[in-house]
Amino acid sequence: MLKLSGAKQRYAWGSKSALPALLRESADSRPVAEIWYGSHPIAPTLLEEGGTLAEHIQKDPLAALGQDTVDRFGETLPFLMKYVAPARPLSLQVHPSKEIAMQGYAKEEAEGVDRTSPWRSYRDANHKPEMLMALTDFQAVVGFRAPRKAREILRALAAPLARELFDILDRQTNARGMRTIATQLMDPDTAPDQAAVNEVVVACRDRIDRGTTPSKRADTIACELGEEYPGDAGAVLSLLLNPVTLRRGETLFIPCGHIHAYMSGLGLELMAASDNVLRAGLTEKYVDAREALRCTDFSAAPPVRIAPEWVNNWTAVYYAPVDDFELSLAELGKEWRPLPGHGPRILTCLDGEATVGTKATEMILPRGHGIFIDAADGSVRARGVGHLAQVDVP
Repeated sequence: MLKLSGAKQRYAWGSKSALPALLRESADSRPVAEIWYGSHPIAPTLLEEGGTLAEHIQKDPLAALGQDTVDRFGETLPFLMKYVAPARPLSLQVHPSKEIAMQGYAKEEAEGVDRTSPWRSYRDANHKPEMLMALTDFQAVVGFRAPRKAREILRALAAPLARELFDILDRQTNARGMRTIATQLMDPDTAPDQAAVNEVVVACRDRIDRGTTPSKRADTIACELGEEYPGDAGAVLSLLLNPVTLRRGETLFIPCGHIHAYMSGLGLELMAASDNVLRAGLTEKYVDAREALRCTDFSAAPPVRIAPEWVNNWTAVYYAPVDDFELSLAELGKEWRPLPGHGPRILTCLDGEATVGTKATEMILPRGHGIFIDAADGSVRARGVGHLAQVDVP
């Protein structure tokens, strides 16, 4: 059992206070957007006793990961756990399938693009399905609306670009129409100019003020994005996406190919061990809109919420439809309580304080911090106050 020191990512969209408060640390003037717990080389997780988690795993992969995980995923941890705290909207993005990731990674390797370059799209050869559990109210946009609903939102907007997009959906009333619109908005060859985008944002604000909007939420999101990223066509595209509000404890799964953007909140995020992010807009970072569009699923689909399955009176398991990770959430008590699962695990205390035990040792786990448990450590138990999240391999 190893105490972890998560890798902090200070992206501009992060909160300056949420994650320091979670860890009971002093905040400074810099944002802390994410804290990574895993073995991905882009942001190595350190061990408090020295070295990195990746180095520990490589010393004895079978003991750390177990034979089953090694047989299925090789000598590497197949998942990555993060705390994420957006204070302002982050990029409109898509994550690739494994096949597309392998192709893109091989291409950029052959071209000699450094893996840490800000202009690289594929930093590894893995897919990146992900799941987010809200720790506060969490706002996002995820996946495409039904074309009928999108037409209703566009119909009454008094802006030339909105009328043009409505006409497209009036002729192509399916996923093909959504693809045509998304391509026209985001492809560099056809993207509208800043004035055209701003006209749509102003029209959204006007009908909110007049009380004539068919979807105040959609218009409000477009206005917020238009203010944060003036002239970015992603603000217009957001009108076609599903708005999502998660309450504390609710969980959202985002399959590969589903376009999305996080808006605000604090969450625990789980994913396959990958940093492949294809950005279409709404960011100061590198944008590869054509590649993002190539990987996007334009079918209308509601956001995928994962309901908990209670395996006993104190533990809920969230079964994501992937092989790379599984999340369980245990309510702690004074007595020792066994945790489900097997193989390599990362545990974090979401609130309160936990004591975690294996057959060999015990360790106190404060709020927000993480520990790694080798597969060879066997069964795990916990007690304390609050809630303990566990990520393991299904």
